[in-house]
Amino acid sequence: MAIFFFGSLNGRSSRFAKSGLVAGAFLISFSGVWVKVCHVTPTVSAFYRVLFGGVFLLVAALIKREVQWLRWRHVRLGLLCGLLFAVDLICYHYSIHYIGPGLGTILPNFQVFLLAVIGAMLLKEKVRLVSVISMPIAFAGLFLIVGIDWTRLDRLYKIGIYFGLSAALFYSLFLLSLRKLQSEQDGKSIFYVLMMVSLTTAALIAIELLRTGDSFGIPDWQSFWSLLALGLFSQVIGWILITNALPHVQASLSGLILLLQPALAFVWDVLLFQRPTSALNWIGVTIVLAAIYMGTTGGLRVKSDGVESDS
Repeated sequence: MAIFFFGSLNGRSSRFAKSGLVAGAFLISFSGVWVKVCHVTPTVSAFYRVLFGGVFLLVAALIKREVQWLRWRHVRLGLLCGLLFAVDLICYHYSIHYIGPGLGTILPNFQVFLLAVIGAMLLKEKVRLVSVISMPIAFAGLFLIVGIDWTRLDRLYKIGIYFGLSAALFYSLFLLSLRKLQSEQDGKSIFYVLMMVSLTTAALIAIELLRTGDSFGIPDWQSFWSLLALGLFSQVIGWILITNALPHVQASLSGLILLLQPALAFVWDVLLFQRPTSALNWIGVTIVLAAIYMGTTGGLRVKSDGVESDS
């Protein structure tokens, strides 16, 4: 399977690591596209993303003989990671539903600013000046994308923006909890940890689907293949490529390469879904991505398996 090839690269050379980072960002940039073209609700697409992804990871963990009973502390950490990731994915998929894959993918990347704030307030991290400057720049760019006059925006469009920013918050908390979980799983590969998180997240989202009475049914083959691609490429291969590459690529360069994910997601939205985009909107996208890059390279670096990019 391709997943074992990608996982075995392990950043043996700078060239492989950079290629893996580019490939991972490219694959994950299609997440919003797969969500948009499948004919299920955002919560159902989030469920199948982690379910299919978790099954692929379970197979990998079984072959590597890493599946074992967990201590209660690890179970609690896994449940916390799963809960935070479940809320993050649901918010992210609803954001895509309301405002499209482009902006819906850019907004969760605001997590770099939230991590800087959390690092300063809770972890006593020193915040660099570049991180402070990047935050208002990012929001200025966001206003150029969505429009200066907030009152003229459609109600559902506003809801989509709120969902996107909420995804950034919960993704930040998820990364922190995932870092803690990974730190206590020394000797275990990324397959094992991501398998735990993915299947726990799937179970928690399934409970929510049962509570709301939403259907688990996949209505057609287009939806099935889209959800399968979402699970395999976004949840598994993309994550593993990035995870293996990040420790072996210079921080500033990795931050720049990872911007391919939100940038390409916006391009796919314009090309595939005819998103109306003016020159002012493109300027806003450029400003936001530049600010995210500033925040990524100048602020708190949460390595939690090296997974620093969404959904």
